Amino acid sequence: MSLELWGGLECTVNRIGDSYIDQIERTGHQKRLRDLDLVASLGITQLRYPVLWERTERDGALQWTWPDERLVRLRELQIEPIVGLLHHGSGPTHTGLTDPGFPRKFSKFARAVAERYPWIENYTPINEPLTTARFSALYGHWYPHEKSDRSFVRALVQQCQGIVLAIREIHAVNPAARLIQTEDLGKTFSTARMAYQARFDNERRWLTFDLLCGRVNQTHPLWNYLRDCGIEEGELHWFGENPCPPDVLGVNHYVTSDRYLDERLDKYPVVTHGGNNRHRYADVEAIRVAMNADLGPAARLFETWQRYHRPVAITEAHIGCSPDEQVRWFYQVWIAAQSLSAFGADIRAVTAWALFGSFDWNSLLVRNDNVYEPGVFDIRSGCPKETPLSGMLREIADGKQPSNRWVDELAWWQKSERIFYHEAFVHTEHLERTARRSLHTSA
Repeated sequence: MSLELWGGLECTVNRIGDSYIDQIERTGHQKRLRDLDLVASLGITQLRYPVLWERTERDGALQWTWPDERLVRLRELQIEPIVGLLHHGSGPTHTGLTDPGFPRKFSKFARAVAERYPWIENYTPINEPLTTARFSALYGHWYPHEKSDRSFVRALVQQCQGIVLAIREIHAVNPAARLIQTEDLGKTFSTARMAYQARFDNERRWLTFDLLCGRVNQTHPLWNYLRDCGIEEGELHWFGENPCPPDVLGVNHYVTSDRYLDERLDKYPVVTHGGNNRHRYADVEAIRVAMNADLGPAARLFETWQRYHRPVAITEAHIGCSPDEQVRWFYQVWIAAQSLSAFGADIRAVTAWALFGSFDWNSLLVRNDNVYEPGVFDIRSGCPKETPLSGMLREIADGKQPSNRWVDELAWWQKSERIFYHEAFVHTEHLERTARRSLHTSA
């Protein structure tokens, strides 16, 4: 199976207090139907596209005009939508991630979407449930602005319950519908002292997929953690009784997704300092640390394939950087996916993310500073303009190997200048190296 080129729009609707921040409005896509023709010109076959709960349910009524017009145009352009129903959101004002009624309310909306568009076959009901739960209920950045393990776990479990119930409702309308489930699976590295926290983080990153696949039982490494955080035994068994394994596991990987923990706080800026109930430590981008470890998309893709042996795709490939560096990052991700596919891993696609850019992700959307990152198109003039990435995507869509002219020099993350933190004492179980040896042996 050949690797496909997908696309996606940064479409987050996150809530800060009582205010909703809508990326579709901020990038102007809300008013530009012709954007879809620009997407079609790239040769993209599938497009992650929003029919978001907060945008569609207004004042207690479902408003279909905007998605009706857009989805009809996608059909005309022969682009298959991957419909997203919640993207780092918490739903309309009458609910939230920790509301006991959230899963049922969400599945009711999913049923309404499926009945409105029975021809749609691909869904991402909730984007990155674990990441959303961390930002909303563990770190307090987004609504409901809670900061505890109990609220984090509750938000995660209820989102996963919502996904299972939503897919059940969607299948009642269209049995052929597929679940394309996304998550950020960045790996944590650490010093020897912080190895226990790294191990916990590296188990936690799989929870979305483990819950949906019905893998969380008494033998799961985080069973006791989930129980201690107030999740009933019956709630966890429910996932085993109602498994909903994704048809495609979507990996949203960024150059800063992999992390490094170090208790020697004096070596790191204060802004990186954090901790748990046992230790204070710095949490920094692993790519900035002088260490020998397998970082990046190839390692994370293969870990996912090896763990689940289900189809995998990169469902977000983007970097906020100069246009040339954006090209180099997408090239690296595409080549990694191609290489793993050639060795026998079932890698389906790479998704060019944030086609029309995004705003204020440098602050995790907690401030409205109007900081814009271009994507495949740059909208700062008011009219989308192509960036160098557009040319590479067209080459890929035409079945051509991306030309070397796109990568005539090393990217910043490949240069020694990327290193901010030296003297790193890295503790790692060398999972990636073992995985790579296994891959090459089986090939």
